[in-house]
Amino acid sequence: MRRKHLISGLLVLWAGLLTGLLLSGCGYSLYTHSDLPFKEITIGTIENKTLEPKLQDKLHAALTEEFMKNGIMVNPNTETKISAVIHKFDMTVLSEKKEITIEYRVLINADFIVEYKDGSKKEFRKIDSPFIVSLASSEDLATLLGKKDLVEERAMRDVAMRIIGALIYK
Repeated sequence: MRRKHLISGLLVLWAGLLTGLLLSGCGYSLYTHSDLPFKEITIGTIENKTLEPKLQDKLHAALTEEFMKNGIMVNPNTETKISAVIHKFDMTVLSEKKEITIEYRVLINADFIVEYKDGSKKEFRKIDSPFIVSLASSEDLATLLGKKDLVEERAMRDVAMRIIGALIYK
């Protein structure tokens, strides 16, 4: 009986050590709210230099959502401010069926500037969605436009996650 407790205790100890080594060796680390570089941020001007309408609104919404998910409050009156310029929106054909496009790829590219409360600025150039966001549809135009809107929002969330990751995990 005593031997079983010793073996199970050693097994738990080894499993804990192995888990700790795996997590620390793979680049994972835990961040708490106090480790964040700032607690609040203002989302400034987002300029859309593409011909696609309302991308700036979608990026603003995606940034707000992602900052909140990561424990950073979005407040219009803070000293830390982020602004962006959307330079590229590209929707290219991935596949066709019977001469009808059924799958598209959406790529978005933006530059960001973060102004900190001490007056310093940090620029992040050519932040894009790290994943290929695709849209598949061979249905009517209204359904295609609805799906396109959802895919644009998903691509903006990817861009927002990438910039927030760059800010938090330096």
